[in-house]
Amino acid sequence: MSDSRVVVVGGGLAGLTAARHLAADGFDVTLFERNEDVGGRVRSRRGDGYVFDRGFQVLFTAYPAARRELDFDALDLRAFSPGATICRGDRRSVLADPLREPGALTQTLFNSEVSTMDKLRTLRLRADLKAKSVGEIFAEPDATIEQHLYTYGFSERYVERFVRPFYGGITLDRGLDTSKRIFEFTFKMLSEGETVIPAGGMGAITRQLADRAVEQDARVVTEAPVEDLAAGDGEVTVQIPGETVEADAVVVAADPKASRDLTGVEAIPTDARGCVTQYFAVPAGHPLADSDRIHLNADGEVPTTVAPLSGVAPEYAPDDRALVAATTVGHDDARDGVRAESDGDLETRTRETVAEWYPAASLGDFEVLRTDRLPFAQFAQPPGVHESLPDVRDPDGPVYLAGDYTHDSSINGALESGKAAADAVSADLQ
Repeated sequence: MSDSRVVVVGGGLAGLTAARHLAADGFDVTLFERNEDVGGRVRSRRGDGYVFDRGFQVLFTAYPAARRELDFDALDLRAFSPGATICRGDRRSVLADPLREPGALTQTLFNSEVSTMDKLRTLRLRADLKAKSVGEIFAEPDATIEQHLYTYGFSERYVERFVRPFYGGITLDRGLDTSKRIFEFTFKMLSEGETVIPAGGMGAITRQLADRAVEQDARVVTEAPVEDLAAGDGEVTVQIPGETVEADAVVVAADPKASRDLTGVEAIPTDARGCVTQYFAVPAGHPLADSDRIHLNADGEVPTTVAPLSGVAPEYAPDDRALVAATTVGHDDARDGVRAESDGDLETRTRETVAEWYPAASLGDFEVLRTDRLPFAQFAQPPGVHESLPDVRDPDGPVYLAGDYTHDSSINGALESGKAAADAVSADLQ
């Protein structure tokens, strides 16, 4: 057992993962979180019988780090049906993976939104990526998603009607200017596992990580913002309100801007991708109430996607209601290419869009319950960004970085970064 003291700054997925592994390695670990609860960007709230995640989020069960760090059985996972429902005007069609969902074969074959050649190219892409490791995907030369798709031979119709809304929702970039590595990585994860949410909300992931850290004797202190770090020769002084803490090492797992301010590491990316998610109560009997497939807006930008949460996890809503999450890529900063719109404007446009998709269904008391504006939901990942991301050991002194910004902007990236930071500390101190 080591008597070295390690401080972890930030209680998101990366910080909690680092704290658990460091405590398991025998270090005296204290995690300081500035908010009243841990979770960072992966949190859930409850109200009036509903579960509201912090913006629409999902977990891919094929994530390597998630398989290593999480107990899937204890999370009581609920799965979306593979693929998506493509919506354009009053036309809806299913595009699924027939290898994973044979029951949707007929719907997929007769989906007129996507050509037969594009369906065959999708199956070929699936096979190509199955043969690649995640490491190989991130080591290959880069390009934008749009460039990669056209080079691969996909048609403009496929890109516009399927990829732009679907991967626009995943990468928060309808322009498809994001690194093709993210497209290939997520496509591989979608093909090899399920897309799920825990029955208790995405915050259940955070709660599980926090419980595991505490079980290893890590201390988790909330409402304790770290104001300053001073790295000396073999030690770090950590300043929190009213107290100075001495540590042998510090893992900085705060949000990108706070991490850059605390460490001075300029390579930490702070360019953001944002979104707005509105949660709607859906009247009983509406088709969205019983759906378990993500709906894509192939005909407009508001909303980008609609996810029938309680159709997948009934625990998200009271017995007599349903809950859907309507997400629009971008946020209310016109500099990001999305014009500013009020919550009411977004609600009106979403109601109009859903009414077009299901003209025979009554919206009734289809009402917005909550709006989450997330100006920094992901860091921007243009081609080549992954070569410029900081290393876990980039800060001066015994200070280490843990955050998805050291890997890739995803739950997997956050979990991987927490383990990598813990491994680096253990190697250096032991």
